[in-house]
Order: sequence, then C-alpha cells, then structure tokens
Amino acid sequence: MGTLYIVPTPVGNMEDMTMRAIRILREADLILAEDTRTSGVLLKHFDISGRLMSHHKFNEHGTAAGIVERLKAGQMIALISDAGTPGISDPGFLLAREAIKAGITVQCLPGATACIPALVSSGLPCDRFCFEGFLPQKKGRQTLLDALTEETRTMVFYESPYRLLKTLQQFATVFGEDRQVSICREISKVHEESVRGTLAEAVAHFTANEPRGEIVIVLAGKNNKNKPKK
Repeated sequence: MGTLYIVPTPVGNMEDMTMRAIRILREADLILAEDTRTSGVLLKHFDISGRLMSHHKFNEHGTAAGIVERLKAGQMIALISDAGTPGISDPGFLLAREAIKAGITVQCLPGATACIPALVSSGLPCDRFCFEGFLPQKKGRQTLLDALTEETRTMVFYESPYRLLKTLQQFATVFGEDRQVSICREISKVHEESVRGTLAEAVAHFTANEPRGEIVIVLAGKNNKNKPKK
C-alpha cells in the first residue's frame, strides 16, 4: 500500500511553505493539483519536478477510484490545492474518504490555511469557533443564516470580493448592525489588511473602498461583547 499525503501550500507568501511539504512533493510518484497551471508556478519556485495530474471538484468523482488503485499498487501520492489546505473549501474530502475505506494511510501535513490567521488576528474569542466556509448562494442561505443567529461561538466565513458588500449588508440585517466583525483580506500577501469594527462600520468601509483579493470574515457570536481594536 502507498500513502496519500494531503499537502498545504501557501495562501500568499511562498516562505510559508514548510520544509517537509517540499520534501514530500519531491518524493511523490504523482502530485494531484486543483489547477496544474497554478501549481506549476509553485513547483517551479521550489525546483520540484514531478508528474502532475488534475484533481478538482469537477472531476474528483471520476478520478478517485483510479487514484485509489495507484495507492493500492504502492504509489506515494500528494494532493495539493491552489492555496491552503486541501479539503477546506477545496477538493480533498472525497479522495481521503475513499482512500481510508480502502485501508490506505492518509496523512495531512500541518501548514497554511486562511481561516486560522484571520481568526487569531481578529481580536474576537478564538478558543471555540465554527467554520462555515462559503455560504450557499441561493438555496438554503437564509435558513442557514437564521440558524446562526443563535450561535454563541465566533463564526468564520470565506467570501469573494465581488460578493463581500452584499454579504456584509445581509449580515447586518440578520445579526444586527452592532455585531462585531473582522474582515481579513490578502492573508500573507503584500497588501494584507484587516478591517475591524461593527457590521455597520464594515459596510461603510467597503462601500467607500472596493474590496479586492481573497477574503475571510470573522463574525462575533451572539452576546459577545468583545470589541477588537481597529
């Protein structure tokens, strides 16, 4: 039996790549990539040469069985996504599940992810939190938000810059304009920025300043009175 390695890659700064991740990618018989063009830039940066194969949300159901057979045959396979840890709002869960069913060893390396730095730097309680990732765009969205109005833990969401303002406006309606929030964008990149305050203040800021880049929203839970510094 081979081993499936789930390998985090930097969400911004290339220096966030771990030495172990580089070694695993160099030793792997096959590297599964969400986008081979994006991953090709990463691998070239670290002078890693290896066989790349596309593995993304549009083909993972069709490719998982063949990959499991390769693992059964003894291959060492590494899974990476465009940025961060595979399986966290990226492909990875399905393949890991099928490999485990087949008795194959699955190891996930510790490493980069966007949600933890955004949470820890938010100034909001991070001892207990819930990760919601990307909200549904239509079906089930309002139902989920209504359920989260009773959530007392800090909540973490991912959002596109094109939908951020609309989402913050909806949050202000659902959770109240005074609810504390921290919006962290471009984590680990040159233009990293955190905007902290109430939802009303966040709406005003991003109305005046067009949001850009990858965005993490960290929202205070119900009854939380902590006010993070801006």
